[in-house]
Amino acid sequence: MRTAFVESLSQAASENPDIWLLCGDVGFSVFEPFATKFPERYINVGIAEQNMVGIATGIALSGKTVFIYSIGNFPTLRCIEQVRNDVCHHGADVKIVAVGAGYAYSTQGYTHHAIEDAAIVAMLPGIEVFAPCDPQEVRAATRLIASSRKPSYLRLSRVGEPNLGSGAVTDIRKPRVLRDGRDIVILTSGSIASQALVAAEMLEKRGEDVGVVNISCLKPFDATSVRDVTHRATLVVTLEEHSLCGGLFSKVATTFAGEARRPPIVGIGIEEQESGTSYGGSREALLDAAGLSVDAIIARIERELRKRPR
Repeated sequence: MRTAFVESLSQAASENPDIWLLCGDVGFSVFEPFATKFPERYINVGIAEQNMVGIATGIALSGKTVFIYSIGNFPTLRCIEQVRNDVCHHGADVKIVAVGAGYAYSTQGYTHHAIEDAAIVAMLPGIEVFAPCDPQEVRAATRLIASSRKPSYLRLSRVGEPNLGSGAVTDIRKPRVLRDGRDIVILTSGSIASQALVAAEMLEKRGEDVGVVNISCLKPFDATSVRDVTHRATLVVTLEEHSLCGGLFSKVATTFAGEARRPPIVGIGIEEQESGTSYGGSREALLDAAGLSVDAIIARIERELRKRPR
């Protein structure tokens, strides 16, 4: 994902001389081509993310489009006040790019785990939020936010993620069907979609009809399209490498809350953690502990299916 973002940003910057990039002393071995090609539009602000947001806002208010980049929680939670007051309330053309969504920086511990970020940022006024599932969606999202003139948040995993769907991504704001299926529909957001596809394939071997749909655009949330892709489902499952509170599950549940006829909705995500706990280890171990491994996803869905009359 990170490589796809940098390549897409460099292309956009070649076409638009008003695009700038600021980073928080990260991105080594990644941003050198950009810095070499556009030295006057690249600033390493250092480990000073709150400062970085303020600098970016000033540049943006002078008529530029500014991308800021850092690890997971640092350009979001560390400087949420600056994002709220400087970027959002001024409608500044600032794009916040966070690499390391969810447990991507697993061994660094909870200080580097970004599991509440999308929900918190989405609460701020006027900002759009994107969580692409693969490099194709990253490219589409980067192109879109580079020209949107709106505050934006782009939530990335790290590197090496495969392309999950065939064909070009024509509208990143719309849900993207990764796998056809009508009975059970898994709605995902972000790179955890790869887990959903494996789980769906295994469930199919057990006789279940399972579709997988990625929702890259979390804000503005396209509730109408979500209804369209789930209208025949007898079970809707949301899957996210993010807190259930305020994330994809909350948005989907709110979409169906006022409807007289709706399918059961099951949220699979990260439950609230007890204070004082510290989780480390590989991403796979953390996903397993959170109930987000393929086996855990299948087990949860099968438990729900057993509740239904067959």
